[in-house]
Amino acid sequence: MASITPVATLRTCYTDKFGVPRQPGLVPAAWGIVEFEPAFRRAEAVRGIEEFSHLWLITQFHLVTEEPVSLTVRPPKLGGNERKGVFATRAPFRPNRLTLSVVKLDRVELEGEEAPRLFVSGVDLVDGTPIFDIKPYVRYADSLPEAYSAFANEAPVTVPVMWDCETAAPEDVRLIVDQSLAQQPQPAYHGDGEREYVTEIAGWRVRWLARDDCASVTSCERVA
Repeated sequence: MASITPVATLRTCYTDKFGVPRQPGLVPAAWGIVEFEPAFRRAEAVRGIEEFSHLWLITQFHLVTEEPVSLTVRPPKLGGNERKGVFATRAPFRPNRLTLSVVKLDRVELEGEEAPRLFVSGVDLVDGTPIFDIKPYVRYADSLPEAYSAFANEAPVTVPVMWDCETAAPEDVRLIVDQSLAQQPQPAYHGDGEREYVTEIAGWRVRWLARDDCASVTSCERVA
C-alpha cells in the first residue's frame, strides 16, 4: 500500500480545537487559507479551480494523537449519552483520523512567494490541519436532495450571542465569534450555566458562559 503525505496545510481562524464548528458551513465567516507544500506549490496544480464555487478537503484530525480504544463513540448530536459505531459518525476518534470537509472557495492567489494559495470560508478545522487532497465540489453528483441522515438530519439549534463585555475586537472577528458560539460548542453533557469556557479565535481569547437561552461573552482579549 502506498503511503500518503500532505499536499498542503490549512491555516484557519481557529487556533484552539475547542470551539471549532462540528460541521463545515455552519460558520460562514470562518476563514481558511490553503498553503501548498513546496512540491505542489505550482500554478498549474490549481489551473481551472476558480471555476468551482466549493471544494472538498480531505484532511486529518492531527491534534488527536491517542489511538481509538473502541469502535463506538458518543455523538454530541445525541447528547453524548448514546453510543454509535465509529463508521456511522464523523467523530475525530477514528482509525487514521481522516476527515472530509466542503468549503467555499473565495479567491485564488496566484502572485507572491507563497502562491498559489486558496482562500476559503465555512471551515470546521483547526489551524495547521494537514490536507491530503483537494477536489472540486460537483453539484450534480455531490448534492443529493433525497438523502437522509438519521440522527443528524437537521442543523444544530443555535442560540443568541450576548456581549456582556467591552472589547476592541474588530467586526470581522466579532462575526466569527458570534457565529461560532451560536453553535453551542460546549460539551452537550455540561448543564452548568455558571461554567466559564475559553477558546482562541482569530487571535483573540474568548471567554463565555453557556446559558440556557444564550451564550454570554464575558471577555474577548487579543492573545499576546
